Amino acid sequence: MKNIELIANGEKSWEWAYSRMGIINTLVNEKIDHKPLKGLRLGLSLHVTKETSVLVIAAIKLGSKVSLCSANPLSVQEDIAAFLSSKGVKVYAWKDETEREYFDNIKQVLQTGPQVLTDDGSNLHIMAHNKKIQGILGGTEETTSGITRLRALEEQGKLLYPIIGVNEARTKHLFDNRYGTGQSTLMAIIKLTNVLIAGKHIVICGYGYVGKGVASRAKGLGAIVTVVEVDSLRALEAYMDGYQVRKIIEVVDKGDIFITCTGQKNVISEKHFRKMKNGAILANAGHFDNEIEVDKLFLNSKENYQIKPYLDCFHIQGKKIFLLSKGRVVNLVGAEGNPPEVMAMSFANQLLSIIHVFRNHKKMQNKVYSVPENIDSNVAKLSIKYLGISIDRLTQLQIKYAKSY
Repeated sequence: MKNIELIANGEKSWEWAYSRMGIINTLVNEKIDHKPLKGLRLGLSLHVTKETSVLVIAAIKLGSKVSLCSANPLSVQEDIAAFLSSKGVKVYAWKDETEREYFDNIKQVLQTGPQVLTDDGSNLHIMAHNKKIQGILGGTEETTSGITRLRALEEQGKLLYPIIGVNEARTKHLFDNRYGTGQSTLMAIIKLTNVLIAGKHIVICGYGYVGKGVASRAKGLGAIVTVVEVDSLRALEAYMDGYQVRKIIEVVDKGDIFITCTGQKNVISEKHFRKMKNGAILANAGHFDNEIEVDKLFLNSKENYQIKPYLDCFHIQGKKIFLLSKGRVVNLVGAEGNPPEVMAMSFANQLLSIIHVFRNHKKMQNKVYSVPENIDSNVAKLSIKYLGISIDRLTQLQIKYAKSY
């Protein structure tokens, strides 16, 4: 992490992201005189990307000390890790961590004595609970998968501190999940394979905000899109949006590319591998690496090998099946994650939620909270101003009419 060239490259990457995440700078400038995070020890488990570095530097400017590990063992941008280390951040992250190293690094962050935890997937929160770490005032969580895990703790009465579920902010999931992950997932697939998307039959498992975004971008590139769902309402929505909606078993022998976006386990499993056609490509856009039953790919393959980093080939029953990013979240392992313009909104929510927890933790219960409405609305207002969008205002007559009956 003392490599001067690596630090310089990381700083340039930070500057690039910073120039496109203007609302973070606006928030910092608004609050820097008051240092609302002064004295805070902040522990982060996030994807170590140039966009994340903008959040980290903002938190430092507002007064906090930061320790950081990666939310994924394969997604670390090492120039960013080096740059942040040079700025006094305790960074426990490097590219291609083993599973043991990954969890050891989470443990290292907890050993720095953090008071607020910010997580992506909740492995940091879960370890803090399992080890009963003392002194944690509260936290935030970035993802749908992580919030699901934390809500399970809450329902069992085991949640030890208040948490704000940042993914539930409209200015997060409507843009980061849909437009950001939609674009970066297709970018990663193209980068890793260089296949032509036009004309390919792409099967998208899950039609939440991530699935919607991936489907939209695939359709825009000329793909034939089929959606697989377990929820009737989302299935209807996908149908009305113009997609085929089928059970996975009905299309598993027809798909060219399969993309999981569910947050569930074994969505694509052993029984599906056997029916896939030669050349099928598997990718996961969900947070955890259990949506595709990867261990059964190895178990059933007569031969397997790496074609290039994060593109693996498996020979199963005389057919070749290709797995991207080892089944881990493809847009961060195979590409650079979501664009800075949408991450600005997500991390503005994170930054303001961290401040909210630090200020108000004594008034909060041990439960998962949604992002306060004033934070969500403020992020939207800052975003349209930064993007140069102008909107109308209701007249007094219209305000009065809206309140009439």
